[in-house]
Amino acid sequence: MKIISQLFWILLCSAIGEVLSVLIAPIFPIPGSVLGMMLMFCALHFNILPLEKVYDVASWITANMALFFVPAGVAVMEQFGVLKDVWWQLILIIVVTTIGMMTFVGRFVQFLMKKFSKRKGEEV
Repeated sequence: MKIISQLFWILLCSAIGEVLSVLIAPIFPIPGSVLGMMLMFCALHFNILPLEKVYDVASWITANMALFFVPAGVAVMEQFGVLKDVWWQLILIIVVTTIGMMTFVGRFVQFLMKKFSKRKGEEV
């Protein structure tokens, strides 16, 4: 019964996120899954929903996350005929954006480390 209760809270946040997504879609389109995660985060952060009420199921979902990517991988393989002409563009986009994000995050972290350095003589 504990697992069902924990799953209920996770699915409730997801369902509310989907409903909100439909309601605000004309104004600001955000995927329902993202809104559901934001709701879950806020509920946990502000202790509206104690962590113990979702911990076991959330831990299992996180530990088995790779399982949830299988359908997406199969869908990509099924659509290989569509992607075969643009595969090199996709690889280029992936490489360029990965390098760009790594550079941005690295520089941003260096900036934050310099800004919030506790000791005056500390070099980063």
